[in-house]
Amino acid sequence: MSGTVVHLHKEPNPTPVPESGPVTELTVVPDPPATPPVPLWVRSGRAVRTAVTHEHTRTAARAMVRHSLYVAGGARIVARRTWDGRTAARYERMLRAAEAAGNHEAAAEWEERGQRFREARHRRRMDLLHSPLDAAKGVGISAGMGVGGLVLLGVAMAVATKDPAEVVTPLMAVIKFINLMITIVRVVWGPAITIGPFLALLALWSVGAHQHAAPQWALPDRVRNGEGEPITPSIVVKALRDLGVPALRRAITEMGDAGASMLSPITIAGCGVEVDVTLPSGVSTIEVQQRRRKLAENLSRHEHEVFITIPQAARTVRLWVADSGALDEPIGPSPLVTDETLTADYAKGKAPWGQDLRGDAALLSLFQRMLLVTGMSNQGKTAALRALALWLALDRTVEFRIADLKGVGDWAMFDGLATVLIQGPTDDHVIQATEMVEAGVEEMNRRIQAPAGTEFPPLILLVDEAQVAFMCPVKDEEKRPYGGSSQNSRYFMACRKIHNQGRAVNVLLWQGTQDPTDQNLPKLVREGAHTRAALALGTESQSRMALGDKAVNGGAAPHLLRPGLDKGTLVVASDGIEIPKGQSSITVRTHYIDNDTAAEIADRAKRLRAGVTTLHVIERGEDRDPLADIASVFGTASRLFTQDVLKRLTALSEDAYGTWTPGDLRRVLEGTGAEPYKSDGRMVVAHERVTRALANRDSDGSASASQ
Repeated sequence: MSGTVVHLHKEPNPTPVPESGPVTELTVVPDPPATPPVPLWVRSGRAVRTAVTHEHTRTAARAMVRHSLYVAGGARIVARRTWDGRTAARYERMLRAAEAAGNHEAAAEWEERGQRFREARHRRRMDLLHSPLDAAKGVGISAGMGVGGLVLLGVAMAVATKDPAEVVTPLMAVIKFINLMITIVRVVWGPAITIGPFLALLALWSVGAHQHAAPQWALPDRVRNGEGEPITPSIVVKALRDLGVPALRRAITEMGDAGASMLSPITIAGCGVEVDVTLPSGVSTIEVQQRRRKLAENLSRHEHEVFITIPQAARTVRLWVADSGALDEPIGPSPLVTDETLTADYAKGKAPWGQDLRGDAALLSLFQRMLLVTGMSNQGKTAALRALALWLALDRTVEFRIADLKGVGDWAMFDGLATVLIQGPTDDHVIQATEMVEAGVEEMNRRIQAPAGTEFPPLILLVDEAQVAFMCPVKDEEKRPYGGSSQNSRYFMACRKIHNQGRAVNVLLWQGTQDPTDQNLPKLVREGAHTRAALALGTESQSRMALGDKAVNGGAAPHLLRPGLDKGTLVVASDGIEIPKGQSSITVRTHYIDNDTAAEIADRAKRLRAGVTTLHVIERGEDRDPLADIASVFGTASRLFTQDVLKRLTALSEDAYGTWTPGDLRRVLEGTGAEPYKSDGRMVVAHERVTRALANRDSDGSASASQ
């Protein structure tokens, strides 16, 4: 066996060569140096630092400082209250506050009150000059009358008992009672002197604890974080003072404690409180509106929990402050779900849409009002729009024609309720939706030309995801675009015509759209809606597009709603909903109705109706079967007027039947046994006859094919 052995000088006994092979190299790792021990003073310092900085130590220190300062703060508060009660300091503060706020009338009133207080105080002090003499006279007279009364009582007792000693019995009883009181005072006086200061300190501590009279860092975590802290006048004034408006801060500083004079009484409003703030002279309402987030944080609330609106009073802002976390709790189910007997009334009723921030029911009138609902994607727009349609569907006189340009089944439950139901996002669906709205224009014109006084049933033309229609690039045979906002845009012009005149004859347009811009929601169309509602939006400019400048200037701020967290919460500008006096909009938390529940409500609505045949979108240019189409438009009706058959055929296919006349209908039915006939002076077509004719034709065709 051959190999090389390397001997290491640090190894006293060489390692033998293993039999398996030679060893070429060996390395010895030296032992690491020993770690020097940590000095005692270092270990002691670390232990002291750990003990001092431990959370338990900090909590104990904060508690000790807090309770000590409660006593000092309580003494300061009691002393100030005593000083205010004995001097005119309170009136002077209120006078300065009124002057700082620019309210000279109130300043004059407080000056007069202060003068009356000084005069009354002067009279009391002058009366003190005569009070010792009057008191001495009063004591002497009272003592004489008391002794005389006791002696007379003793005489009466002596006469009754025939014992002269009874004369002094009442007087001695009083003397013994006085002696007993003195004895009791001697016994109690010592402990009272000992315990009295502690009771006084306890009283001062109670006052300081109630007012949190300690530095912020020393207060308990719950109070320091402001979670659940009730809204009080002092908290509101402090929040306004720290808002960052120099003129407002100077005015409140000059007012001192009298700054609360800016506030109206704080009232409970639903799941929060409401208060009006009259701003000092030189402070505009817009300066407060622009600092909503900072104001909310000063009130220990999140931004979405504070709403600022402008009431009618000049230089006044109205604050609604939610209870901490209250807006994150869901509201109850819709009355459409809980009350199966509920019906609708288009003319006089109001739809139960949800709740306002006060917790009151938000009821919306839909009578002769165009509707626009907009918001970011996936914020509950379709659900909010559908909830209104489901309520109105419970009025059997209302006709729906619906175009859902999303086409994912959100409106599928209206199959059998709506006379037209278009579902899909393609250009063909946009074309069909445009023709549906144009057919509504024709119906509107027909109604306008009817004799005066004619009443018309409501016709709701509903287009969900209307931005798809406005952005459609397709043009017709005459090179007219379906989308866009030009004067030859078919969808745009149809919307404008209905907005201009449809309301008078109950032909209404409802639209839902995403992320409004001038391109996907033209100005003339959005301003034609009587009821405008917006869910969470991205920017203030979009809020102005959705609701208008007046509503946003008045405090409406859908762009401040939280996407994803405030689903179903929308800001409404409409005369169809009760809005607090002086405001231009209202925030509504809508009831959510899921698809299955919506289908159940739709089934209830279907049972109220005689039967509706829903015409679905078709492919353009498809070959038609006139007899089969005629049979399909009856639904559950046993017979229809020829004019109604023609209208339903036109809705089914404008291309195939748009130019049909009663003669064309008669020509198709001639020789089938289903020809139109006269009933009560009008031409009608019987469903049973058309069905029989269709069955006979199919059976004849099958027989011919078999031959």
